[in-house]
Amino acid sequence: MAIGWLSALKMIPWGEVIEATPHVVKAARNLFRSTRKASTASDGDGLPETLAPAGDAETALRQLQRHVQRLEAEQRQSAELIATLAEQNAQVVQAIEVLRVRTRLLLRATAVLGVVAAGLLAWVLRH
Repeated sequence: MAIGWLSALKMIPWGEVIEATPHVVKAARNLFRSTRKASTASDGDGLPETLAPAGDAETALRQLQRHVQRLEAEQRQSAELIATLAEQNAQVVQAIEVLRVRTRLLLRATAVLGVVAAGLLAWVLRH
């Protein structure tokens, strides 16, 4: 079983994973920071606490537009991060599928060799 895991780890394109890791970590940190900032700057319903008084609707509208733009930027960052993680996950799944096929072939080859070895042993013992 450990050999299977070692083979799986050898199949993964670690150069690409290692190359992409800093970008994924940076995107995750930026996403986390922007989410934390947005949650501390808003009250329970998700709207900024610093809205202008009710009389100044234009200022309040501008603030809401900035808030929506910030949320859209966070959503884009989340989508990019998810896409990167999904791509890496697909590479891992593909490597595992290749290993599964190779394991089946190896199992069949081992069974055939076992039958051949048993036949040869029987032949040697008869002569």
